[in-house]
Amino acid sequence: MYSFDSRVRYSEIDSSGCLSITSILNYFQDCSTFHSEDVGVGLSYMQGINMLWALSYWQIDVMRYPYLGEKITVSTVPYEFKGFMGSRSFAMYDEEGKMLAVANSVWSLLDKNTFRPCRFTEKMLDAYKVGDAIPMEETSRKITPPASGTPLENILVTKHHLDTNHHVNNGQYVSITQDMLPQGCRIKRLRAEYKKQALLGDVFYPVMENEAGKSLIALNDESGKPYFIAEYLY
Repeated sequence: MYSFDSRVRYSEIDSSGCLSITSILNYFQDCSTFHSEDVGVGLSYMQGINMLWALSYWQIDVMRYPYLGEKITVSTVPYEFKGFMGSRSFAMYDEEGKMLAVANSVWSLLDKNTFRPCRFTEKMLDAYKVGDAIPMEETSRKITPPASGTPLENILVTKHHLDTNHHVNNGQYVSITQDMLPQGCRIKRLRAEYKKQALLGDVFYPVMENEAGKSLIALNDESGKPYFIAEYLY
């Protein structure tokens, strides 16, 4: 298992004074990035072999949101490589070792230009030490899009949404959809399915469906096919 220690910064909190769900996701994503850098298969290596990791699925369960200034530890373990898919567990702990949040994720290894699946290199398989997944209650990795819902204002993909792979960063989808949730809701679980890459100049056509304690949001293209689907429980 790979871990790093941190402290909750003012720039990472929301109006409640605690980390947001997007900030928790970003900590998990940063943890996997640090892990890759430290074992020699990080950004420069991936650019050199013209490959990228694309996130396919998140499930994040939050037990407690850490507050401003709180010391935290973030951990990750890769637990499966199969075909072109890799799976990782994550957890966030407080200073006493109590779990604050836990997550499961599924990633696809793709060619950077064509987005076609690639095989793992021997260096990747040697670098990532596969371990046991961090225990959590897992649900289906498939999310049914809203059957009927309320169309919301369209969103243009601009430069600030992009990452080093020149597509919309994983956390940006969550940040966009989190802003659509009912005011004051406290997210207990996020399930997110990434269906296709969004690029500069693309337009999201959001559709949202609400019921008691739950919101389902799809960011669709013009034809109604989703780039991203999120289910929030609160």
